[in-house]
Amino acid sequence: MTIMDPGNFGPKDFRNTLGHFCTGIAVITGMDNGVPFGFTCQSVVSLSLEPPLIGFSPAKTSETWPRLRDSKRFCVNILADDQSDHCRLFSRKAEDRFTDVGFHMTAVGLPILDGALAYIACDIETEHEIGDHYLVVGRVQELAVCRPEASPLLFFKGALSTGPANVI
Repeated sequence: MTIMDPGNFGPKDFRNTLGHFCTGIAVITGMDNGVPFGFTCQSVVSLSLEPPLIGFSPAKTSETWPRLRDSKRFCVNILADDQSDHCRLFSRKAEDRFTDVGFHMTAVGLPILDGALAYIACDIETEHEIGDHYLVVGRVQELAVCRPEASPLLFFKGALSTGPANVI
């Protein structure tokens, strides 16, 4: 282990160290004039039980985030371990990422990807500019576990992982 002097690290060091923290993978979806859209996100976090709030952090360079911001609502689709193809598809630039993806709608009218482990539909509560990203806070309106038997798709050390073999 190499201990660095405080403040003496670069973006590569930061990314490498934080890459050792395992995160789940989600696709954030929304609707724009009746057309579904979405993007891959690994920065989803629970913020509050009362009121029920979650957060995620889209990059300032995202071309999809402004459309979602304008819609004032979003749905977090937590990906299952057999949905790595969805992760890759929604992380690439494409005009219509839903062409070959099955989905259905939440009660509040947002796309849920078929096969998602769970979903959380929210209204946008607030947005904060933070470094090279935004922190978006959503008030939960609807949620459900869709596949309780499935394991999550994870991101660890810069790669996708199919989840823990044993839960302790």
